[in-house]
Amino acid sequence: MDASPKRAKNVSFAIVGSGGTGAITAGSILLAAAGKSGWYGLLNRSVGPQIRGGEAAALVRLSTKPAACMSKEFDILVAIDWKNADRFIGAMPIAAGGLVICDPAAGDPPQALIEADCTIVQHPLGELAKSIPGGRENMISVGIVAQLAGLSIDDVMKVGATKLASKGEDAIETGRACIEAGIKAAAGFGQSYPLASPSGQDGKRWLITGNEAVGLGALRGGVRFAAAYPITPATEVLEYLAPALASTGGALVQAEDELASINMIIGASFGGRPSITATSGPGLSLMMESLGLAAASETPIVVVDVMRVGPSTGIATKSEQSDLNIAVYGFHGDAHHVVVAPLSVADCLFTAQWAVHIAETLQTPVIILSDQSIGQSRVLIDKPADVTFLTQRLAFTDAGEAYKRYALTADGVSPMAIPGQPGGQYTADGLTHTERGNPSGAKRDQREQMVKRRDKIEGFDYGDYWGVTEGDSTSNTVILTWGSITGTAREAIDMLTDEGIAVRLVSLRQISPLPVKALETALAGAERVLIVEQSFSGQFYRHVRSYIDLPFDVRMLNREGPDVICPDEIATQIRDWNDQ
Repeated sequence: MDASPKRAKNVSFAIVGSGGTGAITAGSILLAAAGKSGWYGLLNRSVGPQIRGGEAAALVRLSTKPAACMSKEFDILVAIDWKNADRFIGAMPIAAGGLVICDPAAGDPPQALIEADCTIVQHPLGELAKSIPGGRENMISVGIVAQLAGLSIDDVMKVGATKLASKGEDAIETGRACIEAGIKAAAGFGQSYPLASPSGQDGKRWLITGNEAVGLGALRGGVRFAAAYPITPATEVLEYLAPALASTGGALVQAEDELASINMIIGASFGGRPSITATSGPGLSLMMESLGLAAASETPIVVVDVMRVGPSTGIATKSEQSDLNIAVYGFHGDAHHVVVAPLSVADCLFTAQWAVHIAETLQTPVIILSDQSIGQSRVLIDKPADVTFLTQRLAFTDAGEAYKRYALTADGVSPMAIPGQPGGQYTADGLTHTERGNPSGAKRDQREQMVKRRDKIEGFDYGDYWGVTEGDSTSNTVILTWGSITGTAREAIDMLTDEGIAVRLVSLRQISPLPVKALETALAGAERVLIVEQSFSGQFYRHVRSYIDLPFDVRMLNREGPDVICPDEIATQIRDWNDQ
């Protein structure tokens, strides 16, 4: 082995195997250990739809600076076995000069790897694990990657011990022995990919997923009740909230289905408790009727949609941005509401807190469009800044007058009584109603209440939170995107900037109502706009185009999941544009 190998700013590795072999656990241990040493990174998991026995992979990128998305290629691939390899190997190409470690007892590597420009090391991982009482290949893999990437062995051992603590001291000792065996094996492979020293090393990194960040943001926003039915890839939101709500005096109820969960949170909010549910596309479809009720009754709720590949059941474990249309336009009638989307894992915290603020302030349903790619990604980030919103539902105070729950006010927001509050009685249902809440068939009441609900949402001051503008503000070339693709676009712009190509990024956090004036200002001076989104039909492009003129040379980079758009593709589009 080279005594002083070049230290890299990034190293990416994949640990793959059948479901149940512990590949994702191994990746999680290595990511956490890197964070203790001050590095940044992220872990994406790739799993099949099977409960057990299908493919499973931990895809990890470690970096000296915050990592916005997964690498296009991987330096190291450790294969615990090759079962279902055809399902995952195309999603994790090996970089030129990369290293593949596999067990000869598991069969031959896929032909794509045999033909690739990489080194394949056949090592008896299974036999090595069996030589240690209770040993497992995934912990051998931890030692191999730790050695190849130059991670602190002390940190790896500490994290491994913590991970195995619930299984007892014997399991911890076995884990240590496996890690040591992996380290010893890797020392003889003749290659390594050590990371450079982390920038701004202080050892203080947050290790969090997008789903966990959404839960934390909801708590900070004041949510004290959740009801939901588990669904991939949103279930971790509920797993985070269950103990967190209990510790803050709140509660989570696991409902029998999505219909029950949406109605439970409407009821809890009606009773004065800020409330939330989390689901994915199929669940959101089921919730549409009740979401219309929340809009018409002006009951504040937050619905998190962690998008996955559709339609129907689709690919539950893969990411897509194809629920935009249903979130924005899927309600029955003209049901005004708000749709927002986090721009990164770290931004999930802010966006969720902001969503609660909007819902409670405007007394309206708010949908958060997250997706699998950020919801289930586990990242090492700097601690996000604390943000405080002055969130307060406009409460009813008995002034001795007849209570008008839906009074026509200047800002469209009317006082909301708590059931049982003296003087606060009103009819609560989904019918067109008067200011008192009494059912009405009069066209005047229908129009007045529609205008009321529209104006309070469209006239609200969303401030500078509508999105971000980054890069060269003077450039006439703009990448326009939204949600989770923001990180990919940021890395593409970094690549282009290093090449002397100036590009501007405009990315939307506020999807509906579309921030027309802010977006037009952000696009001022543009001549070429590349719209990037992870949907087959270009839903975001069509949404933007329906509200503003696009008097530019517009191109689209869009496709369905699970084939994730990467920074190189965006950069190539811009380069080709420049060359024409």
